[in-house]
Amino acid sequence: IGRPVPGTRAYVLDGAGDPVPVGVPGELHLAGVRLARGYHRRPGLTAEKFVPDPFGDAPGGRLYRTGDLVRYLADGAIEFLGRIDQQVKLRGFRIELGEVEAVLAQHPGLRQVAVVARDIRPGDRRLVAYLVPRDDAGPDVAELREWAGQRLPSYMVPSLWTTLPELPLTPSKKVDRKALPEPATAGELPDRPYRAPRNPTEEIVAEVWAEILGVERIGVDEDVFVLGAHSLLATRVLARLVAVFDVDLPLRCLFEATTVAALSQVLLEALEAQIAELTDEEVAALLAQEGEDR
Repeated sequence: IGRPVPGTRAYVLDGAGDPVPVGVPGELHLAGVRLARGYHRRPGLTAEKFVPDPFGDAPGGRLYRTGDLVRYLADGAIEFLGRIDQQVKLRGFRIELGEVEAVLAQHPGLRQVAVVARDIRPGDRRLVAYLVPRDDAGPDVAELREWAGQRLPSYMVPSLWTTLPELPLTPSKKVDRKALPEPATAGELPDRPYRAPRNPTEEIVAEVWAEILGVERIGVDEDVFVLGAHSLLATRVLARLVAVFDVDLPLRCLFEATTVAALSQVLLEALEAQIAELTDEEVAALLAQEGEDR
């Protein structure tokens, strides 16, 4: 965006109306002699968008809330990051796409970011991040997802990631979201590494995740969230595994153990811990039940 023109003041404010530091995203507010009186015959919208100016000297001054998500750069210029009113509802949560973009844009390995909600298949809507890396290598998607997970709630972390050389732009130099390509789903990702399950636990975990994600197979070292997993799918996987293994497991384990191998190890440790807590009588009863089942 650059800098304000003469006669106009620009402020980058947070949700409470306080100025944010350089580099931190916020909503662009404008003030000055060029400000309009309001919206024609729309008093409600005028009251929402034109708010009192606590920073000016003139009494009765107003700020215009632009709805643009921006941040100040070190040289004093303002960088446009997206629209704060690009809100979507996903799995019961309301998500500001601009907020997700603003967080991802802070990653040092990214030059541009766009985030949209896409219907991958009927009933399966996901957040998709489109990335333009600063160099040819770019950040690893698994590392980037972990980095985002430390700064965003799990439901705001994109489940699909697509790297592009440049983002498509409109004639006004804003991201042309309609021109963004369809993201690759798990089954379409090229050169997926595959290492087969090595024990019955890994076989069950891999089978459950593959079925939930809608792919033919999953290697034990593949990150399921890179393949498109998200919180709702993780909840379904947890329910299946709890039913199969009859073990108590918190949902957070699936976000920490993101591969088949890691989750299988967590399951085995949980089973061992439950067995260690059994009394001699409970162990004898279980052995007797197993003998009857045979």
